[in-house]
Formats: sequence, structure tokens, C-alpha cells
Amino acid sequence: MSNFSLGDLAHTFMLQRQGAALKANMTRLNEELATGQVSDVKSVLAGNTSYLSDIERDLKTLSGFRVATTEAAQYAESIQLSLERVSDSSERFGTSLLKISSNATGSVLDQFSDDAESQLADIVSILNISVGGRSLFAGDATDQRPMADVEVILDGLRAATTGATTPQDLQTAADIWFNDPAGFVATAYRGSATEIAPLRIGQDEEVSVQIKGDDPIFKDIIKQYALAAIASDAASSLSATDRQELLTEAGRNLFSTQTDMTALRANIGSAQARIDEVATRNATEQTSLQFAKGALLQADPYETATELEAVQFQLQSLYTVTARMSDLSFVNFIR
Repeated sequence: MSNFSLGDLAHTFMLQRQGAALKANMTRLNEELATGQVSDVKSVLAGNTSYLSDIERDLKTLSGFRVATTEAAQYAESIQLSLERVSDSSERFGTSLLKISSNATGSVLDQFSDDAESQLADIVSILNISVGGRSLFAGDATDQRPMADVEVILDGLRAATTGATTPQDLQTAADIWFNDPAGFVATAYRGSATEIAPLRIGQDEEVSVQIKGDDPIFKDIIKQYALAAIASDAASSLSATDRQELLTEAGRNLFSTQTDMTALRANIGSAQARIDEVATRNATEQTSLQFAKGALLQADPYETATELEAVQFQLQSLYTVTARMSDLSFVNFIR
């Protein structure tokens, strides 16, 4: 019977291959022990990876919705802050107009008109605000500033009220111009007539944050500021008493807009609450899926540590054998 043995070179290659295999196995076990998850997914799932694929797909979808809800929350918050500024400004100025004394002189009344124009410029600036390159009050024309400059608005109103000689005439002419589609909207509103599409924030979940610069509440506020601003125009030839009446009426109307502004802000607040609710639900679902994925791929720490210890022992034994073989010589063999 013939005996076969491996030569020295073959032994060397065999030991190197075994060492590489043991090192790779030890690296894998160290990684599993550190992460707590198996590295060979297919073997754990017995080749059935469809359930894991579904979980990972849902996680990617929820990750996208997390970005969507963050953007929606920022969008709604920016609108809410803008409405708060408009509301505070109109309330303060309306209150100051209501306090005009019956003894107010022409210069005092002129100052109120100047303040009204300045405040109107602030309102227009607020309505022209954009967040992340997207206009808040331009409807679906999010790349455009919705409101024209203050001078355009005042010039349009002056042209519409030409010939009005009493506060009542001015109010009537202003009402007609602001309500006429060919008036204020055609002259001063540069946004879209179409509302911005509802924001999708979840699976089959949408929220509407729809408000434009030509909304009746904004037109009413702008109208009162504009009337107060042109009250001191020399062309109107209004007496001091008429100017007082016009300014006081503008203040009264500005103050009365607070009810509608409160309702509008409440609607935006409801949208914000809806966004927060969906964001919380999405985050909870995402956490649950991450736990499910972790449980599916979880590595037994005790079993992994035991296997790692065995591999380390095998590697040490291999090194010992290799060291002894490399120390062999003919002199040691014949001793």
C-alpha cells in the first residue's frame, strides 16, 4: 500500500489558506459581536429575503416622508410667523388710528398717513417672503413675488378714487377697486390664481396649507393702510375733519380684521398639528421597523463569543504548528 504525503511547499500553501480562512472568520465574528447583527443575511433567512426587502423598502419610504414632514412643518411655521407679524402690525396701527384726537392738526394727520405708507411697505414685504426659495403667498407660482411695490398699489388706488371728495366716496371707490378682478388683483397681485397643491406627508396623508396674497383678509388690510396713506393727498381736498374720519374708520376696520386673522391662524395651526401628528406616527413606525429588522438579523452574543474564542484558539494552534515546522532542520531531524 502506497503512502502519500504533502511536500513542504504544499504544506506552506495549505497553512496559509487555513490562516486566511480563520482570520476572515475571526473578522466576521468580531464585527457581529460589535454590531449585534449577523453578516451572512442569506444564511440566517434561509434564502428568503422578501420580508427583509419589504422592511427596508418601508424604511426608505418613511425616511423620505421624514424629509417631507420636516419641510412641511417649516413651511407652515413660516406662514404662521408671517401671519402673526401682519396681525400684530395691523392691531397696533389700528389702535393708534382709533386714538386720533378730534383736535389733531394737519401735520399730525400727515404723520399718520406717512406711518400708514411705511407700515404698508412692511405688510407687502411680509407677503413677499420666501423660504427655501419658495414664495409663501404666491399660490403655485412659488418662484414669484406675489405683491407689487407699495407705489404701484397706492398709484392704482389713487387712480380709482379720482373725483372722490368725501370719506364715504373714497371708501366706496376703494371697495370697488379692491373687489374688481381688473382692479387690485390685476394691478398689484403677481402670484398665481391657483392654490399650491396639498403637501404629501405620509402614506395616503396630505395636508393643505393654502393661502395667497389676494386672500380677502389681506386685501382688506392693505385697503385700510392704503386709504390711510392717501388721506393726506392734496388732490383729495379733504378737510381735517374728513381726514380724521377716514383715518379713524381705517383704524376701526384694521382692528376688526383681527377676528378673521385669528381664524386664519387657527387653520394654519390645525395644519401644523396635523403635520406633527403624522410626523410622530411615521417616526414610531420607522422605529418599529428598525426593531423588527434588528430582531431578524440579530446575532446571539453568547454563541458569537463562544465561536470567536474557538476560532482564536484554532488560529493560535495554527501559528504554533507553523512556527514548529519553520524550525525543522536536518540536524534536528537526526538527533
